[in-house]
Amino acid sequence: MLDTLTPNLDHWLARPAIRVAHRRASNAPADRLWEEARQVRLSDARLLGRLVRWRIPGLAPDLAFDEMFRAPPFLVLAEEPGRALVSGLVGRIWTLRRDYPELRDPEEFREWSTPGTARVLFANWVQEDPTEVRAEVRVEPIGAQGRLGIAAVRPLVTASAHLIGNDGLEAAVRRAEQR
Repeated sequence: MLDTLTPNLDHWLARPAIRVAHRRASNAPADRLWEEARQVRLSDARLLGRLVRWRIPGLAPDLAFDEMFRAPPFLVLAEEPGRALVSGLVGRIWTLRRDYPELRDPEEFREWSTPGTARVLFANWVQEDPTEVRAEVRVEPIGAQGRLGIAAVRPLVTASAHLIGNDGLEAAVRRAEQR
């Protein structure tokens, strides 16, 4: 059985300027919920999937979020098989250019300090008692230019943050409960 521990997100990014967290309860067993959550595709999360593909051009609609978070420009920071995945990316997330430097290892993410950029953490996990699928995104700007860039995307984040729960997590719960 899965335990109820939450990934230690503060280890990776303790002082975010933006934090978005969502959770959805499910009647499905936790291991099934995690299995189905890993298989949710961008196309399954209607508006969220389109938004992600707009911000990261070139992603296929049938790409699973789990696959996306494991490939550049993302880097797996921590994984607890059967329960959690924590990924990160760095760069100028406010531009339409794909301006995300490729990181070599998790420690490079933790130590990233290039002015005019941001560190972004993506965490997805399943928790028991009660059984829930959870997602959290944290953003930390680096330097004055980074803070300006984050200020520019804050309205987009604010307007679309509900899509994580309404599209992404709901798709996972629906899949797990229909099985």
